[in-house]
Amino acid sequence: MKRKVFEIRDIDKQYFERVIKDFLPDKIIDIHTHVFYERFRARKREKHNVTWPSLVARENPVEDLLETYRLMFPGKKVTPVIFGNLTSKEDDFEGGNQYIRECSGKHHLPSLYFARPTESAHLLEKKLTKEGFLGVKVYLSLANDRIPVNDITIFDYLPHHQLEILDHHHGIAMLHIPRSGRLKDPVNLEQMTAIEKRYPNVKLIIAHVGRAYCKEDLDHAFEHLSSTEHMLFDISANTNELVFMALIRAVGPKRILFGSDLPVTRMRMRRICENGRYVNIIPPGLYGDISGDPHMREATPEEGEKLSFFLYEEISAFKRAAEKMKLSRQDIEDVFYNNAKRIL
Repeated sequence: MKRKVFEIRDIDKQYFERVIKDFLPDKIIDIHTHVFYERFRARKREKHNVTWPSLVARENPVEDLLETYRLMFPGKKVTPVIFGNLTSKEDDFEGGNQYIRECSGKHHLPSLYFARPTESAHLLEKKLTKEGFLGVKVYLSLANDRIPVNDITIFDYLPHHQLEILDHHHGIAMLHIPRSGRLKDPVNLEQMTAIEKRYPNVKLIIAHVGRAYCKEDLDHAFEHLSSTEHMLFDISANTNELVFMALIRAVGPKRILFGSDLPVTRMRMRRICENGRYVNIIPPGLYGDISGDPHMREATPEEGEKLSFFLYEEISAFKRAAEKMKLSRQDIEDVFYNNAKRIL
């Protein structure tokens, strides 16, 4: 008996048939998914973390992830790249990463190792060569606690000794960039470019289009990044059509990857930007008390009935951008399958 993960409503079926189904290729690779049990996560979360994603799913075992694809993408074959959700120093990294390794073996799925910056080059090399991980997922809240959150740099949690190992083994680095300036932050731009130049064999993936969720997060970032040659960008958990258009214009469709950021994109919502800050509009009462979260707002009951999935909103926004930028059918297949297959 299949575990019931979430409800598919008529509004979801209609959205998929009308907007999503014919746009997507039959085979998809999802480059960005979190697979975890609640027992791997510390009760007390780090102060750097955004809190609203935990309202959607407290855990996401691999069976739930695969069932999500069956429910949300009927008729499509989706292969996820899986990694943990270990963003607090108190999390069970050994247990969480071992679970990913077991899921990868059982279901023949590509996987990334969730790395802490304090881990040695020798340990990381073992993970890549002996345990089958294709690279690393890293996160800013694992940097040294003494560094103020807005002063954290990429190398504080993706250190050079780990980049050297990834470069040697042509490994993936899935990077969620730091700092309140997001993609337009000059330190981020400098260090992203430095990684490409100094470690040319690292398959560097900038998650969420560099957290540029609103056009104000861009500034002149892509003018700087248009000179890069290998850096990749995933579109996970991003719904901004203008950002996607700027991305396509700057790097072209061969360096863009589909990612979902599941399970968070199972959320029912639509996203708006106000004064350069994203706000998730959600059905009233569905996710509990959101009064203290500036990124969350409840819709009216009538609008709430019309809200479908975050992931559908992401794909729809990319579809609109692709149409305006005149991407071909081949380009779409590259973004949703071929580009990821190439780097895997």
